Amino acid sequence: MSAPPRRILPAIAISQFAGTSLWFAINAVMADLQAAAALPASAVGWLTAAVQLGFIAGTFAFALLAIADRHSPRLVFLACSLLGAALAVATALLPPALGTLLLLRFATGVCLAGIYPVGMKIAAGWFAQGLGWALGVLVGALVLGTALPFALRALGASWPWQGVMLAVAACAAGGGLLMAALVPDGPHLAPAARISPRALAVIWTDRRVRASAFGYFGHMWELYALLVLVPTIVATRFAGAAASWWAFFAIGAGGLACVVGGLFARRAGGARVAAVQLAASGSCALIAPWMLDAPLVLWGVWLLVWGGTVAGDSPQFSALTAGNAPRAAVGSVLTFVNAIGFSISVATIALFVAATTHWPLAQVLPWLALGPVIGLWFLRPLLGRA
Repeated sequence: MSAPPRRILPAIAISQFAGTSLWFAINAVMADLQAAAALPASAVGWLTAAVQLGFIAGTFAFALLAIADRHSPRLVFLACSLLGAALAVATALLPPALGTLLLLRFATGVCLAGIYPVGMKIAAGWFAQGLGWALGVLVGALVLGTALPFALRALGASWPWQGVMLAVAACAAGGGLLMAALVPDGPHLAPAARISPRALAVIWTDRRVRASAFGYFGHMWELYALLVLVPTIVATRFAGAAASWWAFFAIGAGGLACVVGGLFARRAGGARVAAVQLAASGSCALIAPWMLDAPLVLWGVWLLVWGGTVAGDSPQFSALTAGNAPRAAVGSVLTFVNAIGFSISVATIALFVAATTHWPLAQVLPWLALGPVIGLWFLRPLLGRA
C-alpha cells in the first residue's frame, strides 16, 4: 500500500488552520467591538457560546443528512469555508448589534461543522494507517487556527476591528481553495455509519468508552472557558498589540502540545498522555491565585503551560473514544460525545464569563480545575493498560 503524497497532510493541516480562524475571530476584536457597539461585558461569553451551539447543530445536521457522504468532502469543506468567510465579511460590514452578531456567530458555528469534522474525514480517506499521528497534527492546526485572529489583531494593531474580520475571511476562503486545489478525495474514503440513539447507552454502559468519554467531558469543562478568559488574564499585564501576541501564543501553545502529545502517545499510550496533560492543566487552574501576581517570567511560563496542556489532550481523547467504541457504533458514539462535550462548553463559557463580572479572577479560575479532577477520576480504568 503506497503512502499518501507528501503534500496531503500539510495541505489539510494548513486548510484546517485557515478555516478554523473563524472560531475566535470575534474574541480577538472584542475590546474594540464592545467600545463601538456598547456591548455588555458578558457579550464575549454569549457570542462564543453561539458559535458552540452552531457547531453542535451543524454537526448533527451534517451527520443526519450525510452531506459529506453524498458530496465530495473537499467540496463540502470548500463551500463551508467560503460561506464562513462571507459571514465574517458580513460581521465586518453590518451594524454591530448584539442580536445580529449572535445570529452570525451561530451560522459560523454551523460552517465550522463542515470544516473541522469534514477535514478529519478527508484525512481518514488518505491515512488508513497512521491516522493517530495525522489526528494530532490536524487538531494542533485547529488549535493554532483559533489563535490566529489574535496574531492578526497584533499585526494590524492600527487597523479598525473590521479589518481583522476581513483578514480572517480571506484566510478562511484561502483555506477552502487550498483544500479543493491540492487534496483530492482519498482512496480510503468510506461512508459514515448512520447515527443511532443506542450510542448514548454505549457511552455509559461500556466501561472503557465511559472512561474516555467522561475524561473528555472533564477536558471540555475547562478548555473553551479558559480560551475565552485568556484575553482577560493577559489584560492584567498587557494592553494593545502585546496583549494580542500573548493571547496568540497562550492559545497557540495548545497546537504544539497536540503534536508533541501525539509523539509521546506512540510510546506511553494515549490515556497516559491525556491524563498527564489533564492533570497539568488542572494544576495550573489551582495555582492561578498565586500565578496571577507572580513575576513576569513565572507568570508567562504558567500561562503558556496552561494554554498548551488545556488543549493538548484533545486528539488523545478523540482517538481513545474511537478506539474503545464498538466498531459498528464509532461514528454515532463520537458524534454524541462531541455534542455533549460542546454542550458542556456552552454552559461553562457562560458560567465563567458571568463569574468574572462578579468576582476577581483569582477566585474564579481555580474552579476550572473541577473538570480535570472529574475527568481524571473517570479515566482511571484506561491508565492500567494504556
